[in-house]
Amino acid sequence: MRSHDAMKSDEANDAAWEAGKGALAGAAKWGVGAAILGAIGYVWSPIYRATTVQFKVYIQMSGMVFGGMIEADWRLRQHEHQVRMQRRRLKGKARWDRYEEFPEKNDK
Repeated sequence: MRSHDAMKSDEANDAAWEAGKGALAGAAKWGVGAAILGAIGYVWSPIYRATTVQFKVYIQMSGMVFGGMIEADWRLRQHEHQVRMQRRRLKGKARWDRYEEFPEKNDK
């Protein structure tokens, strides 16, 4: 008899892919935003211009990591909600199918 491994299920795999896609999308969106803010900071701020390249890269990467985390979490929550709604629909459909299967028992 094989034990069930929840981490190898299709549901967990789908959720991981959805979170991964969200992380990439969030990193891209927030990366563009951080780059725009960095360009504005470079133009207007002598303090930002004086910082090292390493620090500027760190700020850019921080924005991308933060955005990736936020978007991955949001996408995972949306995925969980969709799975919950799908299960609820299937449960209701199964209940209705059982009701239609034996209408004479249900009329009493």
